[in-house]
Amino acid sequence: MRTKKPVCLLLASASLAIGLSGCSTGAAGPELEPARFVAMQEGPGEEYVIGPLDQLTIHVWRNDELGAEVQVRPDGRITTPLVADMPAVGKTPTMLAEDIRLQLSQYIEEPLVTVIVNEFAGTFSQQVRIVGATAQPASLPYRANMTLLDAMISVGGLSEYAAGNRAKLIRFDRQSGQQREFSLRLSDLLRRGDSEANVMLRPGDVIIIPESMF
Repeated sequence: MRTKKPVCLLLASASLAIGLSGCSTGAAGPELEPARFVAMQEGPGEEYVIGPLDQLTIHVWRNDELGAEVQVRPDGRITTPLVADMPAVGKTPTMLAEDIRLQLSQYIEEPLVTVIVNEFAGTFSQQVRIVGATAQPASLPYRANMTLLDAMISVGGLSEYAAGNRAKLIRFDRQSGQQREFSLRLSDLLRRGDSEANVMLRPGDVIIIPESMF
C-alpha cells in the first residue's frame, strides 16, 4: 500500500498542473476584424462628426450674405452672420445645419442651410493615433473602411529599429466601457507582405509601436 501513495501524489500533481495550465491560457480574447489588401467594395461609414479646426462652408439658399467659410475655433464654436458663438464640435454637418437654421429662422422665413466640411481635423474620437517607432508619428482623421495598412502608409511605415510584431492596438469598447488591447504584426504586414496581418481600424484607435531592444 505504501508504494501506491507516491503514484497517487504524482497523479494529483499532474492533474493540478494541467488545471493551472488551462487557467493560464484561457479562452482567446476578441479578435480584430481582418481586412483585404485591396478593397472590394467601398461602403459608407458613420456620418462625420465636426472637430476643432475643421474648415466649414455654410450656405444659406437665396441668402448668400448669411453664408460663410469658417474654421471651427479651438473652443469648438463658430461665428457667422446673425449666428454668434454657436457650438459646432461633436455635431454632424446635418445637425449643425439644423441648429443654424433654427437660429436664422428668427430673422428670415424658412431658411435652407447646408454645411459642408472642406478640411477635416476631426475630434480625438474620430482620429487614429500612431505613436512610437514609426517614420512620422501622427494623428490621422479616420476614413470609412480604413485599414491598418492605410494608416501605416500615411505615417511612412516603421522606423529602422521598430519591433513591429510587438505593436499594440488600444481600443475603447463603447458597449462594455472598457479599454481593450490587441496584438499587431506590423513587421509581417509591411516587410513580408502578409495580408492576414492587415485589420480594419475604428475611430479612436491608438497604435503603439515599441523599439527593438537590440
